[in-house]
Amino acid sequence: MTETQTKTSSPEFRAAAGAIDGLREDLLRNVFAYRPLPPLNPDGRLVRRLPEGMRGIVVWAPHALVLFAAFLVMMAGFSEWRFRLLVGLVPAIAVAMTLVRPVAAFWTSMLAAVFCAVLGSEGLWGPSAFGAQVVVMVVVAARTRPRTAAWMWLLTLLFGVALEGGDPSITAPLATLSAFALLIVAVVQIRRDAEREVTVQRTVTAVERDRRTLLEERTTIARELHDVVAHHMSVVAIQAEAAPYRVENPPPELEQAFVTIRENAVAALTELRRVLGVVRAEDYEAPDAPQPTLAALDGLLDNVRETGLETEKVITGAVRELPQGVELSAYRIVQEALSNSLRHAPGASARVELGYVLGGLGLRVVNGPPRGLVKPSPGAGHGITGMRERVAMLNGEMTAGTTADGGYEVAVFLPVPLSAGPEPRETAGGAVDDADTVVVERGGGA
Repeated sequence: MTETQTKTSSPEFRAAAGAIDGLREDLLRNVFAYRPLPPLNPDGRLVRRLPEGMRGIVVWAPHALVLFAAFLVMMAGFSEWRFRLLVGLVPAIAVAMTLVRPVAAFWTSMLAAVFCAVLGSEGLWGPSAFGAQVVVMVVVAARTRPRTAAWMWLLTLLFGVALEGGDPSITAPLATLSAFALLIVAVVQIRRDAEREVTVQRTVTAVERDRRTLLEERTTIARELHDVVAHHMSVVAIQAEAAPYRVENPPPELEQAFVTIRENAVAALTELRRVLGVVRAEDYEAPDAPQPTLAALDGLLDNVRETGLETEKVITGAVRELPQGVELSAYRIVQEALSNSLRHAPGASARVELGYVLGGLGLRVVNGPPRGLVKPSPGAGHGITGMRERVAMLNGEMTAGTTADGGYEVAVFLPVPLSAGPEPRETAGGAVDDADTVVVERGGGA
């Protein structure tokens, strides 16, 4: 490797080359590009607090400030005793240009300083040129980025020292004042960019968290439904195997049909277990007991009452057996709603309503506002996500929100196709519900 190549690839050379590229990109490319200053966001933190009629005017406040600064620069030029109009007007034009062509405005302010020095009597940085240069650098820096501010300050310093014969004392006041102003602008920009980046990261994190929660809830539902579906498929396989022995001298076609049914059931059961193994966690252990149904709802309410939550159960309509998937989802929804009541509304009472109708099952869980000294626990919203997934899986409808008294209500309807003859189910007291009934059970906390 030659010495030239070594220097070319050195970190110092790459840093210098990057700095030159930054200068070229910020202040030399597209110098006359048209970049109008946009109005303020009407939904900003300060603007949105103003009355509706004032927002349309306040959004143009930055433009008015820039034009007012241009007016002050022009008035400062009138201190000259000759060519006062030109000495004030030319720097003011450079300030006004920052509204539409910010990069060109910077170079125009430099030329305006030379123009005022030639026509005026106060040297390179007269009042109008001094004010114009500071305002232009501040506005352009606010519209671009901190790197551009650094380049403008450095070029202004070199420009002033060069035109004043190497004497930095003349440009020192301008350099000092502009350095403080540009530093403030840079700090504000960095803070604003950091806040924007944090907001973006929070949004991405929230989206990823919701997606992960959704996948976890779907996995949990898949695990639970596996027990229900696997049970039915096992029954189909066993009945298909035993059916030929229930018929005396069955025809070969019938035997072959039952064999095919059994083979398909076993194959479906095997495939179901294989697919479930993909979504099942490594540390997951299958439950020993079958998945709960609405028949086990009384046990759930008893456990909740032991924790101190006053509960009331109301059943309307003819109680009947529902598909296991519907009963499992209804049980889990009630379980999660009561858990939310314990976490978010300590000391409140809860009411569970079940409505058996011809088209399905109505479910409503409502709790009052929190009472007592125990503070509510914050939640991540996973429970509501799980409820909505279960309802969506069954093509049902769900609403959830706060009530007028400060409590919370979850209302669900799970459609159930009409069967040929639904079997009435015995209630906890042993009575058979064969007509529209209302069963109310109350319980207090321990």
